[in-house]
Amino acid sequence: MSMKALDPKTFHENLEERKRRIEAASPEIRDDFYLNRMARVFHPDRQYMKIERVTEIDRDTKVYRFVPDPLRGTTRCAPFLAGQYLNIYLNIEGMKVNRSYSISSSPKDAVDGFYELTLKYVQDGLVSRYVLDNWKEGDEVELSGPNGNFSYQGLRDAKTVVCLAGGSGITPFRSLAKAITEGDEDFRMILLYGSRTENNILFREDFDEFGKDERIKVVHVLSDEKKEGYEHGFITAELISRYAPAGEPYSVFICGPQAMYRFVDAEIAKLGLARKYVRHELFGEIHDASVMPDYPGTDQAEVKITVSIRDNTRTVTGSAHDTILQTLEKHGITVPTSCRSGECGFCHSVITSGSYYVPKAVDGRRLADAKFGGVHPCVTFPLGDIEIIVPADK
Repeated sequence: MSMKALDPKTFHENLEERKRRIEAASPEIRDDFYLNRMARVFHPDRQYMKIERVTEIDRDTKVYRFVPDPLRGTTRCAPFLAGQYLNIYLNIEGMKVNRSYSISSSPKDAVDGFYELTLKYVQDGLVSRYVLDNWKEGDEVELSGPNGNFSYQGLRDAKTVVCLAGGSGITPFRSLAKAITEGDEDFRMILLYGSRTENNILFREDFDEFGKDERIKVVHVLSDEKKEGYEHGFITAELISRYAPAGEPYSVFICGPQAMYRFVDAEIAKLGLARKYVRHELFGEIHDASVMPDYPGTDQAEVKITVSIRDNTRTVTGSAHDTILQTLEKHGITVPTSCRSGECGFCHSVITSGSYYVPKAVDGRRLADAKFGGVHPCVTFPLGDIEIIVPADK
């Protein structure tokens, strides 16, 4: 049957009938259905863990190792692809928040029963400051299932990947490099890792070890000091071309702070790579709209946001330099979200009144959304008073 022949009314009636039949089935049948069991294993909504180990690898950076907590219902780590992330869920003084962090351990480690996340202290980072100041071994934590698209795909990506990392953006590349050495990934990695100084290099010993594998080449780039054996300056088009394979396709994977993205994207544009060969990890939460190059500005320092969630409507006041999501969370209003970077779509909402700004760097909306007010509150800034319809959190 062609798409034009489909009757939307009949489709929705069948969908409702399907839901009714599923709900009418006994819990035993629903719980024992093979696909449902597999979905819970591979795509759990929540994973309940304990912190087994905390390792300080820098004065403001720690690695947290999590293991399943069977007493709260989690008996295994959900499998993941190297490069994916987990969300951590917290209640900070009554404010329910979550943040996503790249998994720095490997898929094999998850099979062996643990994940590792690496958190670096960020001056204006609410969650990173709270975690680094409070989390300790033995604490109970709540994580999401693995998410994200920053992983190697053989059908899309070239056989050689030039990986560009800055600071704590090294974490997904640690997972990818480890997966190569363990046989779970099959591509050649050329890693250009930017740090301020030699002392700021994270996981130095790990990458020295990974570099012994002929499929992995590690190049350290220091911006603030010149030393023998290191590149100096920033990661430029010229530097990428110097190490990229000549005469054959290569992909570029990028992960680092927002300032690095803005600089490196302009350099990559000089290389003339096909769009499919350039992959970005999540841009990260934008804490101040005014730093974005295309920000139009606003005369209002404070704005009113009228938010409707199902049958409940509430008006709150916040800063024009905060995202809609940040303002709602500060007032105890929970919004379903995962990436906080405009990618996952969990927080997809509709602005029905008022003007707003979405940075071009993270605006991945469909044309229809852009035309009819569809937005992701995690990357949308109010330019004045607005009204918005937000989906209910679970």
